[in-house]
Amino acid sequence: MKRSPSTFVLGLVLLLFHATVFPGQAPIRIKFNDTLTVTETGSWRSVGKGVEQRKLAFLRSEPNYTMELKLLRLDPQIISARLLSSSDMQAKSASAQSFVEMSGAIAAVNGNYFDERGRPLAYLKIGDKEINRVVSKHALYTGTFAIINGNPMVLHRDEFTPAQARDALQSGPLLLNRGTAVQTMPGLGRYARRSVLGIDKAGRIVIAVTDAVIGGLSFVELQELFSNSKWQLDTPELLNLDGGGSAQLYFKLGRAEESVPGTSEVPIAIGFFVKAN
Repeated sequence: MKRSPSTFVLGLVLLLFHATVFPGQAPIRIKFNDTLTVTETGSWRSVGKGVEQRKLAFLRSEPNYTMELKLLRLDPQIISARLLSSSDMQAKSASAQSFVEMSGAIAAVNGNYFDERGRPLAYLKIGDKEINRVVSKHALYTGTFAIINGNPMVLHRDEFTPAQARDALQSGPLLLNRGTAVQTMPGLGRYARRSVLGIDKAGRIVIAVTDAVIGGLSFVELQELFSNSKWQLDTPELLNLDGGGSAQLYFKLGRAEESVPGTSEVPIAIGFFVKAN
């Protein structure tokens, strides 16, 4: 049966429409290592002046589970950072969401390690007040996050001078220093919920938290992810914060919102604020 030109054109239009509206359903699969596959690379999306958001998704094969890495990138020219204490809210501890709602921040991520009484296990300074004056030499606490002359910085503890900082917390391990992976203490290679903070090549703050019910990422995987330009993170300075049940992030700016709740509240958080004009 002979088909008219109009029938052929209509068929071609329908075929192109189907290919556009209903693209192939096969998900992105990029091999990261022997047990980890990236199923969604995401891309940086502006959600406000000086604020970008991104999500990466992963599939772990051994054991089998999925997880996401939620990220924010903040321009320090527009967004300031400071440490927040739950004691200022008359509470022993608080969630990241509570820190945001009570302080007026647009985002908060959990801070350093603490004991069962909420006391910091390494150096901590908030608003020029030293809460823990000891810069710990423990093999875990190799890095610091500090606000020095108004600038957010991630430093090796050996390069950190407490007197120079307005706010500072010591945590660890320091994962990347000047773009080079820092060797961590033995026994820290397991997969776990993680929260990290870094400074990228443009001086922007990058915070990321794994959203996983079980498992998570290893330190070696985080080092590879944030140092390899393939993943467009380019974060030469990267510090691990308190992970596990403490790992949490909350962000809200206009209609944009992101929440990675922890399973426990924390006494210290890092808050991010829109600077006054």
